[in-house]
Amino acid sequence: MNYSSELKKFLTSQYIYSGARIALAIVIPSIILAQFGLLKEFFLFPLGTSFVGLTDQPGPFIRRRNTLVLSVITFSLIALIASLVKVFPVAVYLEIIVFGFFFSMIGVYGSRLATFGSLSLVVLSIFIDGHLTGDDIVKSTVIFFLGCVWFFVVFMVVSTLQPYKLAGQVVGENYLELADYLRIKAKYYTKNPDFDTLLNQLISQQIKIKNHQEDTREIVFKTRKIVNESTTQSRILMLMFLNSIDLYDKLLTTENDYKKMHEMFGRTTLLEKIHNYLLTMADEITNLGIALQSGSTFKQITNFDTELKNIYDDFFDFRSHNFSPQAMEDFMMMRLILMRITEITDEVNTIMKVNSQDIKLAKSLSSGLDYSKFLPKEEKLNYKIFISNFSLSSRHFRHAIRVTVALLIGYMVSRFEILGIGHSYWILITIIAILKPAYATTKHRNLLRLYGTLIGAIIAYAVLYYINEPAILLVIMLSSMIMCFSLLKSNYFWAVLFMTIYIFMSFNFLRPGNVNLIFKDRLLDTLIAGAVTFLVAYFILPVWEHTQNIDLMKKSSRSNLDYFRFVIDHFLVKDIKDEEFRLRRKNAIIDLANLSDNFQRMISDPKNQQRKLETVHQFVTTTHLITAYTASLSQYAKSGHQFPEIDFEKWKIKISAEMLRTSSLLYKKDLDEQIRSESHIKPEDHVADLLEKRRAELETQALSDEKTFTISHLTEIKNIKELLELIYDVAKDQRKIIEEYLIYQSSTTAKQ
Repeated sequence: MNYSSELKKFLTSQYIYSGARIALAIVIPSIILAQFGLLKEFFLFPLGTSFVGLTDQPGPFIRRRNTLVLSVITFSLIALIASLVKVFPVAVYLEIIVFGFFFSMIGVYGSRLATFGSLSLVVLSIFIDGHLTGDDIVKSTVIFFLGCVWFFVVFMVVSTLQPYKLAGQVVGENYLELADYLRIKAKYYTKNPDFDTLLNQLISQQIKIKNHQEDTREIVFKTRKIVNESTTQSRILMLMFLNSIDLYDKLLTTENDYKKMHEMFGRTTLLEKIHNYLLTMADEITNLGIALQSGSTFKQITNFDTELKNIYDDFFDFRSHNFSPQAMEDFMMMRLILMRITEITDEVNTIMKVNSQDIKLAKSLSSGLDYSKFLPKEEKLNYKIFISNFSLSSRHFRHAIRVTVALLIGYMVSRFEILGIGHSYWILITIIAILKPAYATTKHRNLLRLYGTLIGAIIAYAVLYYINEPAILLVIMLSSMIMCFSLLKSNYFWAVLFMTIYIFMSFNFLRPGNVNLIFKDRLLDTLIAGAVTFLVAYFILPVWEHTQNIDLMKKSSRSNLDYFRFVIDHFLVKDIKDEEFRLRRKNAIIDLANLSDNFQRMISDPKNQQRKLETVHQFVTTTHLITAYTASLSQYAKSGHQFPEIDFEKWKIKISAEMLRTSSLLYKKDLDEQIRSESHIKPEDHVADLLEKRRAELETQALSDEKTFTISHLTEIKNIKELLELIYDVAKDQRKIIEEYLIYQSSTTAKQ
């Protein structure tokens, strides 16, 4: 691991930038108030700033601004209501039920409002017992309101001064994830690779890439300054993002028969050189991503063309000594691998030129795409959507009930005098932070919260025990605060650890000498909240991941069929819109990532809920292969070359029929007998005859010493046919997997 690059990636990321902005917005007013001896009296000011700051999720400026305005108003109202009803126990419980359910349910409108809802409940938890407001409720609420407004002011100023900052960071993050994907691909060229492990790593990385691409689409496509402005910077950011998607498509096309490759070329230095070359390219892409995140100038170090020529020379040298007519197809395979690497190199070279802010390239950016079609689906703020989710079949409804029940139990436990807690806010906050719609996520965060709190508390206790200098403690608190807000999304364990440290520091500044009490309370509250959360997540209307399998399988099966048909139509019609191709590719990749993500969460479910885990894994793997092989096929479709030797019409019918058989099983529809017969038709290709003819020619003539980067037409049609055969074989395997899965599901249902 290159620790220098990893540190640069983090220091230039949107996470550290956002974390530092929130932390400074909190600390600067706090220092000023402390200088005048007003911090204890106005402690609610920085508290309001922190809550509103956490609602600022990456996205288009208008949405971020509107969410912050909503947060300022809502948080202040919740603080006022909670403070007013604190002396009425029945009203407090009613408040928990109404607010707990409502602010959990608004997650139906997307992740942005889900975060806003969670933080609204955190505000409720802070003010529920009135220990912060005291007797002057109006004054306390106004101070809290001003703290909320302060972050909104900071946000508006920063956004005005740096309108492109977030867009540059998220586009750069896309390239960093692509570089990691390329590093995994490079491992296929090492000695004795573990193919199963590498495939799982690729699928996990695809989930990360999909999530980043979804976030970036929204930020780039829905930000007027990026889409509509004609400035070079805005056009280049747009083009850089579109090219990152094309690069990902090229990386998907590098799916090969690696086992066969190692059998033929494993003892040569060729594979090692390819491995090193791909790592070098990944490092350059990483440096490019860091430059985009930081807004600095990128300088390319490696001359890819020179390095690639050395690999080709090594290949031609090996071929001149080892080629035989019998090994012809093996060398064809290696030529195709090198060709795919060349295409990736060309794409990366184009990206480097665009990033160099070539004005001509920037102005050539096509505006023909309908950007609205590429945006992630987000529910409109329509009350009918909210009402329609009032059903036990809704994940949001079930989650809202779990949150409400957990908050009620947590609050009741906190009132038990025998426990000596005396307050309830930290139990409730911990429940809100841990309890998520998916059991697997809840379980994972529960453990991270416990470990992070324990280790952070020990570190903070030691710091406060041995260090008494206020200036040093202030630096530690500020650093911990920045790290906490920076890592809250990317690494929950470390975020909790630093959160615990800065909370200890904060309470020490407000009430020096209470470190033992803080240590005991923090750990006890976390243990209680963790226990409550686990029991509620497991027993109260749980949503197990296996219940989502069929729906996600249906979506991925359908999108792969649409993607394949569109690509094959490209060979037949040749008049295909680029926008339509991009849409189908996007849908196939997103549905694959969602299916893979669900499978990974399923692994964390209880053993008795991991229904046919291996079968689901096989379906995920075959879906990945179909998507990758179709992406490889699309490169030939877009090449503009003619391939009359391939019977594309019958291949389309044959493979589509096999995929439709899978869909009919998933949708439980009666299969048309014609479709079943169509899956067995034989395309009338002429590739085998041409290969035999070429092999016979090589028996009687010497191999040409000509060295060229281009590949022959025969090599192309051979690979196209192999891809079509692979897609058909994998589609057939997938259908058999579904047959087995549905038989198991039917038997399980019958037993129940």
